[in-house]
Amino acid sequence: MTDRITPGMLTGSTIADINSAYAALQRSASELSSGRKILEPSDEPYGASRIINLQSQLDGLSSYTSSVQDALSWETAAGGAMSNMNSILQRVRELLVQASNGTNSQSDLGAVAKEVTQLTEAVKQDANAQYGGQYIFAGTATNTPPYQSGEGNDSYGGNEGTVARAIAPGASVIVSTNIASVLGEGKAAGDGKLLDVLRTISEHLNSGSAEAVKQLGTSDLHNLDAGIEALAGLQAVAGGVTDQLQSASSRIESLQSSVTAALSSTADINVPEATIAYSNEQAAYDAALRASARIVQESLLNFLQ
Repeated sequence: MTDRITPGMLTGSTIADINSAYAALQRSASELSSGRKILEPSDEPYGASRIINLQSQLDGLSSYTSSVQDALSWETAAGGAMSNMNSILQRVRELLVQASNGTNSQSDLGAVAKEVTQLTEAVKQDANAQYGGQYIFAGTATNTPPYQSGEGNDSYGGNEGTVARAIAPGASVIVSTNIASVLGEGKAAGDGKLLDVLRTISEHLNSGSAEAVKQLGTSDLHNLDAGIEALAGLQAVAGGVTDQLQSASSRIESLQSSVTAALSSTADINVPEATIAYSNEQAAYDAALRASARIVQESLLNFLQ
């Protein structure tokens, strides 16, 4: 017995075709509006998993980018402060050479002593430089100023702890600078470092004795030069750290570009292709509607039945 195709069967088949064409049209529209070809994990499980993995990599690289940029800003602040200190110390050296020539009166030496004292305080102010509200030369005691103002307050208030910034998985760079290794803790400590040297220079200038003036051009000048050289060593280390950070930044940027390209290849649609597909689906849907209008035509007899 041959099955008879009833109007209901024809109608159901036609509606199914229309729904199929409409679903394909909606899919194309969603891809175009979102720019993504994987709208749900079920669309392509492997691709969805790869997208999650690549996005996780990008998020991790972004965190390292922030860390590296923070470290570079920290080093820039430290480098600027040490550069200022170097300029101040060069000024002290000029004054020291002038004062040690044996032609200055005690009044002249006293005036130089006052300037040296002011310059010493300026060095301490630079040692209290901050970045983001943190003292960059205080070790891990970043909320504590390394030095207090005043001639009798040359003791170091920070610690020898190191501050580091992550630049890659399992890799970090120390950004802190042990400024106390160069400045020391002043005359009371007698450590022969810069603050001790500067206070001794002021003392010899105020003394004005022949022996004191002689020391200005010999031991004092030698000790000052040694301190300036030590400071230059710290600047060189900071410069090396900056170079390392810049290399890390370039490496991270390159990785971000590669991962972004891979993510785009996996997740993003080809806009021209998707646009053509949308136009085709739109045409197919319109054709399905027109065809159904011709195929499914209810007669008066159908209504009467």
